[in-house]
Amino acid sequence: MEEELITSLSVSVDPSGRAPLTAEALLSTSRPVSVEVTVEGKGGAGTEIRHRFGTVERGHTLPILGLYPGEATAVTLELFGADGASLGTRDLSVVAPALPADFPEVTIDVAPSGTLQPGLTLVSYFGHAGSATPQRAFAFDVTGAIRWALDFSGDATLGGLFFDNGVERLANGNLYFGDGNTDRIYEVDMAGRVLRSWGMPGFTFHHNVLELPSGDFLVTVNRQGTTTVEDHVIQIDRAIGAVETVWDLRQSLDPTRRAWPTDLADLDVDWFHGNALAYDPTDDTILVSGRTQGLVKLTRANQVVWILAPHREWRSDLAAKLLQPLDAAGVPITDAAVLDGAVPHPEFEWSWYQHAPAILADGSVALFDNGDNRGYQFPGTYSRAVVYRIDAEARTIQQVWEYGRERGAETFSRIVSDVDEHPEAGTILFAPGAVASPVGPVGRIVEVDRATRAVRFEATVRAPQVPFGITFHRVERLPLYPDL
Repeated sequence: MEEELITSLSVSVDPSGRAPLTAEALLSTSRPVSVEVTVEGKGGAGTEIRHRFGTVERGHTLPILGLYPGEATAVTLELFGADGASLGTRDLSVVAPALPADFPEVTIDVAPSGTLQPGLTLVSYFGHAGSATPQRAFAFDVTGAIRWALDFSGDATLGGLFFDNGVERLANGNLYFGDGNTDRIYEVDMAGRVLRSWGMPGFTFHHNVLELPSGDFLVTVNRQGTTTVEDHVIQIDRAIGAVETVWDLRQSLDPTRRAWPTDLADLDVDWFHGNALAYDPTDDTILVSGRTQGLVKLTRANQVVWILAPHREWRSDLAAKLLQPLDAAGVPITDAAVLDGAVPHPEFEWSWYQHAPAILADGSVALFDNGDNRGYQFPGTYSRAVVYRIDAEARTIQQVWEYGRERGAETFSRIVSDVDEHPEAGTILFAPGAVASPVGPVGRIVEVDRATRAVRFEATVRAPQVPFGITFHRVERLPLYPDL
């Protein structure tokens, strides 16, 4: 490196006090440069973290992400001139603190094989070592090493954080989550700094917040002053913070339906239990998952488009919106016991007490079929990732893919859990978050080849303690440095 190019360089670890495996480098140079940061990987292929910052200037504030807890991590800064030519490197050794005892053990059960979705696995974690709040998030690499963590312990505002479904990434690269303690939506950077928050006057937060293509937020909420809970959805204008649309599920559905009983809630109060949202930009509709009712598609005017659920005990006007199942050849299934949900068809099965609906790249719908009370029999015996092809106009549904039935109890999670598609890698991430294993409650993360259903990667997360048997709610595969 040319002499006197770097005029000053300082590094601070965990600058916010909320993300212990991060650091920040303040760099000044005698002429404009761009910088690439490389954080060493100690586990071989797939564990090095590298990011090129595109700005060319004399002063840089560089986030360093992916440090190893409780030890030194080698970090290299490579500087480039305005013409893109390398001007040399500067090597650093950065020591991050050990993680608190609240964080889990991550075991790799199936080492990576074939193409995986790049990045680390972000876990919205319920585990702890004594206090269930604040809930924490962490990300681990393909060896199971935790390389990023978010912990608001002791924070004046978020010290009681309950993010429920958890943390996800905004289009701008920052993270966001809702908090059931403060009833606000928060945007934070990867260093854990709170950048902005949004309230929801007249409502309280639970479960899920979803960024829409417009940038606004879709949120599952409770409406204050009502006798029921978890049966409203709102849209928050992100620019001004106002509630601009309200969906009242009591008006669109039937709060008296009790076909899906549960020992986890009073159905006279929590009759729907809205646990997840998805948005369909093709027709400006929303999908709302109700754990004890099914999956419903609603217009912006709160009109039902279709209902994905067994056909038992629906009011006549809603029965007309139920999806008709088809077999693999596209022929309607007419067996009354299959329609009712009492028995499965060899080529079709309803989802039960589902979570995490998602609209896939080809327009089909994936979700986590928890399998609780499957066939109206407690307890369930298996959970699935399942993909359905739905024709909204014809109101038909065809099962096109599943995984999990063959795993039985080892991936059965009657509550929470996640499914994500990774079309570039040709995989689906199946993540049961509340598995009762022989060694105690665990969560499993299984990346499956969609074409062959072979497991390309699998990890088990085991926490010191868990509430309600839940290790995590959702997981995401993403790069620590966002690709913007």
